[in-house]
Amino acid sequence: MVKRNVWMAAMLVVASAFSPASAAEDAGTRAQRVIDKGLAYLQAQQQPDGGWQKSDKEPLAITAIALRTFVQDAKFNSKTDFVARGFAKLLANQTADGGIYKDLMASYNTAIAVSTISAAADPSMKPQLDKAVDYLKRLQWTEDTRPEFADDKEANTGRQVVKDNSDPFYGGWGYGGRSRGAGRPDLSNTQLAIEALKDSGLPADDPTMVRAIAFVTRCQNNSETNVTSAWAGDDGGFIYGPSADRSGESFAGKTTDASGHTRLKSMGTMTYAGLKSFIYAGVKKDDPRVKAAWRWANENFTLDVHPGMAEQGAEQGRWGLFYYYMTLGKALHAYGEPTIKSGAATPSDWRVALVDKALELQQPDGSWIGVNKYMENNPVLVTSYVLLALQEAQKDLKERPAR
Repeated sequence: MVKRNVWMAAMLVVASAFSPASAAEDAGTRAQRVIDKGLAYLQAQQQPDGGWQKSDKEPLAITAIALRTFVQDAKFNSKTDFVARGFAKLLANQTADGGIYKDLMASYNTAIAVSTISAAADPSMKPQLDKAVDYLKRLQWTEDTRPEFADDKEANTGRQVVKDNSDPFYGGWGYGGRSRGAGRPDLSNTQLAIEALKDSGLPADDPTMVRAIAFVTRCQNNSETNVTSAWAGDDGGFIYGPSADRSGESFAGKTTDASGHTRLKSMGTMTYAGLKSFIYAGVKKDDPRVKAAWRWANENFTLDVHPGMAEQGAEQGRWGLFYYYMTLGKALHAYGEPTIKSGAATPSDWRVALVDKALELQQPDGSWIGVNKYMENNPVLVTSYVLLALQEAQKDLKERPAR
């Protein structure tokens, strides 16, 4: 009888391991195990000055993004000793006018820093946060702003002047922003700025957000709503942004449709960046722009390659792969649907798929590393990307347990 009871108890344990009720717990536990290993790697990479940059040639954003992974984990906060030293390093680089950067890429670095400080939720850093938010808002391309410096040649070309909201540059952010060089806007930097402003508590109806969504809309392959871009097709995805001549640019290339018109191909990272930006800025799920982006995501979902880019070749399919994971995780969590299709395939749980892919690609030391493109051969940066993606999946699993 005792042996029978032991056997029955063992069978109940096995059965419960495969029950729907434990599916979320299993994925969540697995995610935390992978996250813990990645965080241990990042902690070991902290430099003596408190940051995560190995040289002054690396952007301050590397320190900011690494810090965010820690303050978003329940085991750490801004007062944890090594985390506090990281914030001291980050905020030591805040300029008098509010930017958080050193020498280059004012918008990019400041946006990532704003999201990190917001995630820390430390009242003692609110003055620095407020200054950084105000600075970031001033970098947006609008008809009311002008660059702080421009030689006569630059001023005469008009490239630094946005006349009204019909200008493809209107509402966007570039690496430098308006006050730190030409830095024409793109969707990658714009989505980081939108995320930063949303994280800081800026309401969706703030004029800055309204202008930003006008820019995002002009980056979508959706001729129904993007009526000003000659390159716009109808697959619902997104491109990188306007080129220097204000036409359009996509790293996924271009094609010619049946009517002979040149169309720019959509990119995976930029499509999730666009979807995320719409939702962060309060655009509803029944809006045709969101519906079109969600359709593209369902028709092209994969974690094996960077969709859109992969059509250019096997090597290109690995370019920006981990940035893609991070943006996908944030966008799909914001959208709020646990399952997604992959073309005609049966819908899959993107949270579980992301956790499993991260586990598959994690190095023995806990890091992740990509190819030498877009800085993805830097394991600190790439590990931070993956951890942020996993933290989004983890939050989503808690909100919507796996079925």
